[in-house]
Amino acid sequence: QVQLVESGGGLVQAGGSLRLSCVASGNIFNINTMGWYRQAPGKQRELVATMSSAGNTNYADSVKGRFTISRDNAKNTVYLQMNSLKPEDAAVYYCNLRNGGIGSFNYWGQGTQVTVSS
Repeated sequence: QVQLVESGGGLVQAGGSLRLSCVASGNIFNINTMGWYRQAPGKQRELVATMSSAGNTNYADSVKGRFTISRDNAKNTVYLQMNSLKPEDAAVYYCNLRNGGIGSFNYWGQGTQVTVSS
């Protein structure tokens, strides 16, 4: 029903920057929330940042001030600008979309690897 494709992951040195992109396609409601989650080996998947179609944002405390989420509603695309990267930011980053409405399903991308060297 909804497909999400991430890109932009890679290897970066600590203190560097990376920009992730996620393009959504399919049955996307005008009212929705898109965002980024990450999962490191041996850890649970955790929220990084989300942004609703209305522009409301939510950030994990660990990335606040360093990461910025943005989106282009017309292109059904969400971005994550990651600055001042730390080794603890290394993880597989997953794009997420949730359509508006009660009982809406969460859709996930395949993930993109972010590696941060110290």
